Amino acid sequence: MSRAKPEDGIAWITGASAGIGRAVALELVKRGWRVAATARNVDLLESLAKEAEALGGKVFVRPRDVVDRGRMAALLSEIEAQDGPIALAMLNAGGFFESPKGELIGENFRKTLALNIDGTLNSLEPLLPLMQGRGRGQIAVVSSVAAYGGLPLAASYCMAKSGLTAMCESLKMSLDRQGVTLQVISPGFVRTELALRAPGPKPFMIEVDEAARRICDGFQRGGFEIAFPRRMVWMLKALGWLPYWLYFWVLSTGAQRYL
Repeated sequence: MSRAKPEDGIAWITGASAGIGRAVALELVKRGWRVAATARNVDLLESLAKEAEALGGKVFVRPRDVVDRGRMAALLSEIEAQDGPIALAMLNAGGFFESPKGELIGENFRKTLALNIDGTLNSLEPLLPLMQGRGRGQIAVVSSVAAYGGLPLAASYCMAKSGLTAMCESLKMSLDRQGVTLQVISPGFVRTELALRAPGPKPFMIEVDEAARRICDGFQRGGFEIAFPRRMVWMLKALGWLPYWLYFWVLSTGAQRYL
C-alpha cells in the first residue's frame, strides 16, 4: 500500500467547511500539505483558507455541491490544472436527514443517500481515472461505525454508510493492482454540530481535533480502515457476531428512552 506525501501533489477534501473535514484540512496543513477544500459554503471555506494561512500553509478554495455530478467533473479538471495533481483525497461530504422515532419518511432517506452515496460517487468517478493514469494516489472515503449494523434512530444513515463501506471493500481489490490506495474512515461520535444534533446516546465521544489527528496518522500508517475510538469500534463489531434476538435486545435496551 502506497502512502501519498506532500511532495507528490495536493490533498483534496470534500465537506471541508466544518466538522471533521475542516479539522483534517488544518491538520494536513500543519503536516506540510497544500489542500484544495470543497464545500457549498464559500464564506466558511474562505475563513478556513485564512486560518491555514495563519499557520503558514495554503488552502485553495474550491466551492461546489457534491450532489451536482456535472459540475464535480469540471471541478476536478480545475483543481488539477490550477492547484496541482491530487495525491491524497478525503471524500468526506455527508450527513443525514433522519426520520424520527422509526417513521419511514422516504424523502429523508433519498436526501441522505443523495448526499452520502451520490456525493461520494460524483467525487470518485472523475478522480479515479486521474490517479489510475498516474499509477498512484491515495483516497479515503468517510464512512462511519454506523456501517457495522443497524442502529436505533439511524436507519437512513446506517443504510448510506454501510453502502459506502461495501463499495470500498469491493473496489480496493482492483485498485491495489493499479497503484491506487483506497481507505475507509469509520469514526464513532465526534463532537461536531452534526453529531450533537443526532438523536440518542453518544458514548465515547471525542473532540474533532483528536479525530483529525487520528485520521491523518491513518493516512501515513496505511491499512484499509481508519476506525476510532477503539472501544466503540470493537463493541459494535462484537455486536455483529450476536444472534439477532440478542443484538436487538442490547441495542434497544441501551436506547430505550429515546425510542
